[in-house]
Parts: sequence; C-alpha cells; structure tokens
Amino acid sequence: MITANIHKKLRSGYGQVDLRVKLQAPTGSIVVIHGPSGAGKSTFLKILAGLMPTEEGKIAVNNRIWLDTSAGISLSAQKRRLGFVFQHYALFPNMTVRQHLEYATNDTQWINQLLKIGCLDGLADRKPEYLSGGQQQRLAILRAMAIKPALLLMDEPFSALDQKTKAGLIADLKSIWDALQMTVIIVSHNPQELEDIATQEIYIEAQ
Repeated sequence: MITANIHKKLRSGYGQVDLRVKLQAPTGSIVVIHGPSGAGKSTFLKILAGLMPTEEGKIAVNNRIWLDTSAGISLSAQKRRLGFVFQHYALFPNMTVRQHLEYATNDTQWINQLLKIGCLDGLADRKPEYLSGGQQQRLAILRAMAIKPALLLMDEPFSALDQKTKAGLIADLKSIWDALQMTVIIVSHNPQELEDIATQEIYIEAQ
C-alpha cells in the first residue's frame, strides 16, 4: 500500500501553481496520472522518489514512512529503493545495454528476461548513442525494473514507441508487474492507451 498527501508551490507556464495530490493505492495497483502540461505531474513523481523537496507532505509505502515533513522525516532516494523511468531516459552514455542492467542487478536470468521483453536481446552490446529513441526508452524502462522495486514511477514511458510495439510491451510489462505485485505510477499525456490496465486514475490540474 502506498499513501501520499503532497502540497507544493511551484512555478510553471501557468505562473504560481499550487500542487495538491492525495493518493492511496493498494499494493499491485497501476495508477495513471494525467493533466495539462505544467500542472506538476512530473514534480509529483520526483517528490515521491525523494528527488525534490516539498513544503508539506506525507508518504508511506508498505507501512514504512518515507516522508513526513511535520516530523522532519525524509528518506533519501537511495533508501526508498524505487524504480524511476525519466522522461528523457537519463541513460549512461559509456555503458552498453547489458551494463545498464548489470549496474542494477547481478541476476543474469532476470537480465536476459528483461532484454527479451524489451526486444533488446540482440542489442545488448550497444551503447545508447547507437540505439533509436524507442530503444533507448525501452532500456530506461528495463533498467528501472531491474531491481524489482516495490514501487515503479514512470514519466511518459511510452511516448517514443509506435502503436504495435507499445501494445506488446505494455502487455508484457503488465504480466511482470502482476507477478511481482509491483505498484506502478505512470504519468501519461495519453491515458486512453492505459485504460485497460489502470486500476486508478488521477487528474492533476493547475491551481
């Protein structure tokens, strides 16, 4: 179970924005977040991940307090042990596809399974500059999942994929998420493509 109650003031294209989000999601949920650009969707993910501070907030995952501003508690991003798929991938230019996954886990069987799911098994020795945008995006997803996190955060994770690749990948990922009882939170500009797998939707608007 993840619970979060976040309040943060930020500046965007709308000027001063008051970001307020309440979330309660059972373990294994797939939560889709959508709303206008600049409303704070990516900011909310970064707060959950411990990558950005907030004025007021509480976050608890599986009864463990990650953040409680009133009590002065804020676990570092490393201690939260979650997976994060960044909108711009954040891949390491000097690492091959396989090395990205080996950086996160030494489970060779799991690495090979991920490579197959992402259709990157034939590109395991390539570095990011020799991958297409869609291939880089798939690698970013696989890397985030390599540690088998309890919570997986994804910021526009399918935007560079064609419809056929996207549909097949989402189906394969869903089976893994279900098997691992992984809670997944996805920011998407196109929530319709995820409506078949979403257990909950949150709309964030500029306030």
